[in-house]
Amino acid sequence: MYNAEKPSVEDLPSSKQLLKSTLIALVAAVAILFTVVLPAEYGIDPTRIGRVLGLTEMGEIKTQLAEEAEADKQSSLQRPQQGIGLLDLFIGSAAAQDTPDWSDEFSFTLAPGQGAEWKLVMQAGAEAEYSWNTDQGVVNFDLHGDGSGNSTSYTKGRGVAGDVGVLKAAFTGNHGWFWRNRGKSDLTVTVRLRGDYSSVKRTY
Repeated sequence: MYNAEKPSVEDLPSSKQLLKSTLIALVAAVAILFTVVLPAEYGIDPTRIGRVLGLTEMGEIKTQLAEEAEADKQSSLQRPQQGIGLLDLFIGSAAAQDTPDWSDEFSFTLAPGQGAEWKLVMQAGAEAEYSWNTDQGVVNFDLHGDGSGNSTSYTKGRGVAGDVGVLKAAFTGNHGWFWRNRGKSDLTVTVRLRGDYSSVKRTY
């Protein structure tokens, strides 16, 4: 049987070399943690590199979804399931009325558990009127913005059939909504927009 030649002591790495390699690996792991893992998974971006790479927003969405799921779980344990309120029905009906001077109108369908995000590109101080409603059922939503190294949440809602209002951009960047269908059936969300924005796009 062939036996490999035993390496000599001179061929083995020294303690100093092993320590140096270990320190390099440790520094690399810490760098990856702060620039990639924390922004992408938790929305924590101490170096601001994650924001540049687009990882921080992904982490913020993940964190938001986790918080939303936990809140839904607690809510279902604390009180019985409620139907759509009269106010939600009123908002949904009012938003469904045809308005001839909306600049943009679009619809999308959400399956149970599915989420979607649409953003407007706006300059700081710009305003956009909005009206959205579901065809049936209710959704959870978060109206928020990000860009120019900033991020903010304007308002949130749970179990809502629609909403109307004016979005005023706190800073230059992308501003819009994330919707989540927590019901058991498909539903369609219809959004109508007008105002001072350069474009509207689906980002999730």
